[in-house]
Amino acid sequence: MEPPHGPPEAHAAAGDHQVRLEFEYDGGGLGKGATADLYLDGEQVATVRIDATVPLAFSGDETMDVGSDTGTPVSDDYTSRGSIFTGRVHRVQIDLGDDAHAHDHLIHPEDRMRVITTRQ
Repeated sequence: MEPPHGPPEAHAAAGDHQVRLEFEYDGGGLGKGATADLYLDGEQVATVRIDATVPLAFSGDETMDVGSDTGTPVSDDYTSRGSIFTGRVHRVQIDLGDDAHAHDHLIHPEDRMRVITTRQ
């Protein structure tokens, strides 16, 4: 299934809706790929393959916004001014699955130090 295109209001009628994203990490180390499935009111409306994820941390000046993105856009198709959600977000909930307790994604202290000193 291809991801939807265009502004979100073109894909959902006015009113209360539940939007859910299920993120399935490939595992087996840092920066691996993942699959993301998007649901609207319990119905899957899109799925996308993510070839690689951020291995350690985002930049210190990146933002975590709901309804708009004032930092780095998630897509070149996204424009900060034209893509602001003007509705009301009642709740954001993050649930971690049982596999979140696996430790195969953790970086060894020696590797972490090597990455940090490489950036300087």
